[in-house]
Amino acid sequence: MAEITYTRQGDYNLPNLLPPQEEPVPHGKYALLRRRFLKEHRRITYTNLLTSGKLSSHLAEIQQSAQRRMEEIAAQMAKAQGVTEELKASDQMKWVQMMNNIQNAAEETVLAELIYN
Repeated sequence: MAEITYTRQGDYNLPNLLPPQEEPVPHGKYALLRRRFLKEHRRITYTNLLTSGKLSSHLAEIQQSAQRRMEEIAAQMAKAQGVTEELKASDQMKWVQMMNNIQNAAEETVLAELIYN
């Protein structure tokens, strides 16, 4: 156990306590949504991750998992609905429309599974 040091401020000795320092990691959309959710709705979990120095790694893991899951779900849905390169070549607007619907549905699933639970 590390020895605690103190700083004198006025008549009081205050302990020099800082949470473990983490490397700053750039976060994407899903990591930022997860952080906001934890901060607003799961305050204890957020505080525990922050004070243990594991918040950045948790958010990075969530970001990677969410991106992977989005790709998997979108590919499965596109295959199931018959969205192919042939459709893209023959009717681009229909292909874009269907892909946007697939992306939105996949994102709703990812948000429910990984971000807001």
